[in-house]
Amino acid sequence: MLRDKTSHPHFIKGGQHIDKRGKVSFVNDFLMDSCHRFYQITHDNTKFVRAWQGHKIESKWFYCIKGGFEVKLIKPDCWEMPSRIIESYNFEIHQKITEVLYIPPGYLNGFRAIEPDSSFIIFSDKDISSSKADDYRFDKKLLEVW
Repeated sequence: MLRDKTSHPHFIKGGQHIDKRGKVSFVNDFLMDSCHRFYQITHDNTKFVRAWQGHKIESKWFYCIKGGFEVKLIKPDCWEMPSRIIESYNFEIHQKITEVLYIPPGYLNGFRAIEPDSSFIIFSDKDISSSKADDYRFDKKLLEVW
């Protein structure tokens, strides 16, 4: 749950209700009172990897609205120049599974679409100026976990 943040990445499970009127998808345990903004990312190409970016103090939540993504997270040993040997956390998020991936502060993330034209919404607990001040980016080849 959002109010009970842990220091480890994890899924916040949701559910679905289907009847003759249609389908309702929900993630009731995702309490968005700490969110300041959201944005949407769409990837058409399943070979393109977007990596590595992260934040020391910002939390993110990923919710897939179309297709699916492979998401990798690493906790860097050094924010100026991370070691090339770092344990990675691997997740897959899909439109068909109603859940939100929580990424706590202190992680770098990278992702690629596993289906063409995949899209997800990313929620953040920081405004854009705070996020930019806490933005760390590294070349995707620096950390070879793909």
